[in-house]
Amino acid sequence: MSDDDLFASAPSTSSGSYDASQIEVLEGLEPVRRRPGMYIGGTDERAYHHLAAEVLDNAMDEAVAGHANRIEVSLQPGNRLTIIDNGRGIPVDPHPKFPKQSALEVILTTLHSGGKFDGKAYATSGGLHGVGVSVVNALSTETVIEVARNKELFRQRFSRGHAVSKLEKLGAAPNRRGTSVSFSPDPEIFGASAHFRPGRLMRLARSKAYLYAGVEIRWKCDPSLIGDDTPSEAVFQFPGGLADHLKEQIGGRECATSQFFTGKQVFPGENNGQVEWAVAWPLWSEGSYSYYCNTIPTPDGGTHEAGLRAALVKGIRAFADLVGNKRAKDVTADDIVTGSEQMLSVFIRDPQFQSQTKDRLTSPDAARLVENAIRDHFDHFLADNMERGKALLAFVLDRMDDRLRRKAEKEIKRKTATSGRKLRLPGKLTDCANDSPEGTEIFIVEGDSAGGSAKQARDRKTQAVLPIRGKILNVASANSAKIGANQEIADLIQALGCGTRDKCNVDLLRYERVVIMTDADVDGAHIATLLMTFFFQEMPDLVREGHLYLAQPPLYRLTVGSKSLYAMDDAHRAEIEAKEFKGKKVEVARFKGLGEMNPQQLRETTMDPKTRTMLRVTLPQEYEERASVRDLVDRLMGKNPEHRFAFIQANAATVDEEVIDA
Repeated sequence: MSDDDLFASAPSTSSGSYDASQIEVLEGLEPVRRRPGMYIGGTDERAYHHLAAEVLDNAMDEAVAGHANRIEVSLQPGNRLTIIDNGRGIPVDPHPKFPKQSALEVILTTLHSGGKFDGKAYATSGGLHGVGVSVVNALSTETVIEVARNKELFRQRFSRGHAVSKLEKLGAAPNRRGTSVSFSPDPEIFGASAHFRPGRLMRLARSKAYLYAGVEIRWKCDPSLIGDDTPSEAVFQFPGGLADHLKEQIGGRECATSQFFTGKQVFPGENNGQVEWAVAWPLWSEGSYSYYCNTIPTPDGGTHEAGLRAALVKGIRAFADLVGNKRAKDVTADDIVTGSEQMLSVFIRDPQFQSQTKDRLTSPDAARLVENAIRDHFDHFLADNMERGKALLAFVLDRMDDRLRRKAEKEIKRKTATSGRKLRLPGKLTDCANDSPEGTEIFIVEGDSAGGSAKQARDRKTQAVLPIRGKILNVASANSAKIGANQEIADLIQALGCGTRDKCNVDLLRYERVVIMTDADVDGAHIATLLMTFFFQEMPDLVREGHLYLAQPPLYRLTVGSKSLYAMDDAHRAEIEAKEFKGKKVEVARFKGLGEMNPQQLRETTMDPKTRTMLRVTLPQEYEERASVRDLVDRLMGKNPEHRFAFIQANAATVDEEVIDA
């Protein structure tokens, strides 16, 4: 084929033409409104709250630069968020390149404008792309900026990327300084139902306060917006920084070393660059990893994370050589960090991120700087107290052994694994016929009566049944010895076959779904809570990967003539009586337990995949929300009854008395 043939005109597949008139040029902030995903990662709830983070990051930059020590985050009705700092205030004088506009207006209406490019105004900062507050303006119905500067107060209003008022001078402000940004996200972009979640905003504010010990962050929320245990006002200031954060997160949990590995180090030769870290090794933990660069969360880690991992691996191997242990040569970073609670914060000049949402740090020098800064501290942490160092080394070697064992077992088929364990399955387990876990499920039921009905109602090919006796042990308030001695828990662990805690390997789980099926009453809810606590603590990977479910058995059977319907609760019962049986005399049967249902009813309402309803139990993706779940489990299920009492006091007024009476 000749070059002429290769580049010959292809036949047109469309009647439309393609010429210069079809080249569209978007001006100002219109690109942000057309493609918000390019700037904030989408239009979902995470992106919605990313707007708050963009504004808060600017306030934090003022604090880190030493010009502010107080920030206020305030949520008002109408999804209006206001963030105020007492820093220098955005400049309001005319911009040299655009003399008809103030610097404030340029910053709010122009992409890639700001004071963080040349490094003179900010040595280290989070908002480096010059898009943060302008994006907030572009995606908000109204943005109001107030600036107190040189003892004078200024205000300007914006909407959907445009200035809608001139810069106003409001008068003297001798006792005020800094910037106030107030905005309401645009429902045209995010949908009419989108709204700020007070709990999420409060956790964001608190996490920022941990990252810089010199700042005080005040949280305020209109009481009408509080729908959970989030306080309407709070003040966050943590002199210990990340060490305080880690101490609060670990609580009373037992760790491999009683002392956490924490510290802070300035980078040599770097202008204001530094790293701060806090690491603990709980004996049971799903693990949590919080990485930040210039106070910006980087949930996907990056080069600073790589530096921390390298320092830990090299430190452990060097300590093993010191004490004559030759096995540590096979230790990997995963053996050290899996299941640990890690917090890492770096401040560097001109950081590079993978995207505008800054989920991953890519600055090449960060790995070297972090590793060199942390390595010496970790060597001292291990060697200064030999018993502590040996305890951590033993802990890491146990994890290495587990990893190597899992690697060897990974290719083993479930059928082969089951044949070797068949005789050791718990006696009360009625197993399913399928050898492969695909499509199978195990129902954990309370009592032999419910177990008998479930065994008759099940699909023998794919559904297994394990009855347990009453309320199992509360693992959150029991020690390891007590948990290991509990027969109900031992039966459950044997039936599932995947191990617990750091030895949990979901690849060995004998069933695709684990279904908690308890009575639709208060006692049943308590048993389900105890079981969920067990899985959260002992088998977190099982929950994280979506294998845990809650069955939804009905509480009532409503019958008129030959027609019967089932109601999940009192509200559902009232709805059915009003819509389906309006004006008719309804025969109501209340199920006191699953055992009162005949097998046909139990299969139809709760076990048949074609007609049942189940809830999947999951763990949140966001770090702040995972920490909130862990905190709630510790408070409600832990050893300290005062925490439960406080929760009851705070939430008693929201309980529906009719539900209790039922």
